[in-house]
Amino acid sequence: MPFGCLIFGEKKDYNSPGEVTDKYDLGQMVRSEEFCEIFRAKEKNTQKMYTCKKFLKKDGRKVRKAAKNEILILKITFASTSCLTVTSCLVLTYPHRVKHHNILQLVDVFETRKEYFLFLELATGREVFDWILDQGYYSERDTSNVIRQVLEAVAYLHSLRIVHRNLKLENLVYYNRLKHSKIVISDFHLAKLENGLIKEPCGTPEYLAPEVVGRQRYGRPVDCWAIGVVMYILLSGNPPFYDEGDDDDDDSHDKNMFRKILSGDYEFDSPYWDDISDSAKSLVASLMEVDQDQRLTAQEAISHEWISGNAASDKNIKDGVCAQIEKNFAKAKWKKAVRVTTLMKRLRAPEQSDSGASSPAIGASAGSVTPSSTPVAMDATPEPPCSTVELQEIREEAPARCNGEVPAPLQLSVEAREEQNG
Repeated sequence: MPFGCLIFGEKKDYNSPGEVTDKYDLGQMVRSEEFCEIFRAKEKNTQKMYTCKKFLKKDGRKVRKAAKNEILILKITFASTSCLTVTSCLVLTYPHRVKHHNILQLVDVFETRKEYFLFLELATGREVFDWILDQGYYSERDTSNVIRQVLEAVAYLHSLRIVHRNLKLENLVYYNRLKHSKIVISDFHLAKLENGLIKEPCGTPEYLAPEVVGRQRYGRPVDCWAIGVVMYILLSGNPPFYDEGDDDDDDSHDKNMFRKILSGDYEFDSPYWDDISDSAKSLVASLMEVDQDQRLTAQEAISHEWISGNAASDKNIKDGVCAQIEKNFAKAKWKKAVRVTTLMKRLRAPEQSDSGASSPAIGASAGSVTPSSTPVAMDATPEPPCSTVELQEIREEAPARCNGEVPAPLQLSVEAREEQNG
């Protein structure tokens, strides 16, 4: 069953394992990720190399959902209405493969009874972090070039109503090792088609937008917030939201970080931002606007002078940025893959005080279900899988509102939702 023939929810014919090996030579496993195993594969007819992502169905519901979701996002079917007469319209559907030069392309899909095989373009370049560390000279202009490519890819996705939901530095890689290689975005297993606002908290904690942490409904603006976080890190070597407390206390770290995200509590602190232009700071602030309705869109950000003009400084900032990257990211605490998350499993609605003030509370028991104040329709696309973060209850005072509203309660824990869906 070649690319384009995979149908979910209907009786289907499975590929045999031989169909995969007849077309591709699979090499040794390169690495194992949360939901899949990664191989390099060679197409036998063309000798061209690809990345193969192998999802084992026996590994559980979340793994199966991850595979299905990535396929559905990278190969979307859109509806087109063609009016034949004044009173008669014909609704047609047509496949549209996500295709952009800054997005790794899905080229082939096989489903056997035991596995999903996804074949994608092979990116042989380095992560952005590694590229910076290897440079003799690194300036705002280099960062502007990276952010421009990410914005163009995200603007394209948003034009298709796709929300990536997990933009982060680890998902931005150079396509090859040539000097002027392009940047490509990878990993779409958490992406979602925006059919109305989304309710499920999902993503990597340090890149989460306030509306996600605040349990509000959200959409495409969360990707723009994440790009702002990426830009902040690339210009300073520091994450914008970080708790300097006990390095061994993940719960306390997350609680304090979420408070800062909710209130937009970050700084362009000295000396790390002393050599950064006001234009760069302006774009970061516009992307990391707490009010999602006021946040720049990806297309608007492309038109910003720091991206499209000559406002980006060419002063060498490598030494300061690299020193902070090595200091902050050697800890790797906030970079752990296991913290890619719905994280709100135990995040519950704020308690109301007699004065009407409220503060976010974390710590509802696992498996608890908090009813929503606003009914939400089921999404058309499958719920993507996410890991969970166990959090303590926040008892101290914290910013109570996000965008001027008390955050809505979380709907279902991951386990409860899966039980409900069978």
